[in-house]
Amino acid sequence: MSGRLYVISGPSGAGKSTIIHHVMKEIPDLGYSVSHTTRQPRENEVDGQDYHFVDKQTFQRMIREGDFLEWAQVYDDLYGTSLSGLHRRLDMNMDVILDVDVQGAGNVRRKFEDAVLTFLLPPSLEVLEKRLRNRATESENAFRNRTEKALLEIRESRDYDYIVFNDELRDGVKRVVSIILAERCRSRLLFPKAVEIFRIP
Repeated sequence: MSGRLYVISGPSGAGKSTIIHHVMKEIPDLGYSVSHTTRQPRENEVDGQDYHFVDKQTFQRMIREGDFLEWAQVYDDLYGTSLSGLHRRLDMNMDVILDVDVQGAGNVRRKFEDAVLTFLLPPSLEVLEKRLRNRATESENAFRNRTEKALLEIRESRDYDYIVFNDELRDGVKRVVSIILAERCRSRLLFPKAVEIFRIP
């Protein structure tokens, strides 16, 4: 038996990393797959905790070696999830949570059919724009592009297993924790034995 993969996705600025850090405090045995990126760390981000910050040559080498479950280019920066690091945790029967963009979530689904995909929906476009502006790391043109992309990604949320309305941090964390605990119960206790018990001869 191997662990299960829980994916948190949504547009940039939806609060994926913040939600995950709080969820892991609520579920201590949950592993976290830290993504690799070529972008520069933002204030208070820690290498190995928020992201593995690598140069483009290292990232390209990992692509050539097939070490990414998924990877994507977001404007000038590259982001990816290490497949070897993920498998190490899953093979130890550890449930793993990771945050990826919408494109990455689709790639995960194709490789892990039983992965549980949750979409974080911001409470409003105004809140999302405020979160993006608070980063103050991009040009006005890049900000507009991110906002337009977010609207397109929100339309794709119907393809996910769950949609979490991330209005307040505490409530968003509670909702994600509930999803993980319910899925653990469903997958490990109820099926397939319940199907066998109630099967009609």
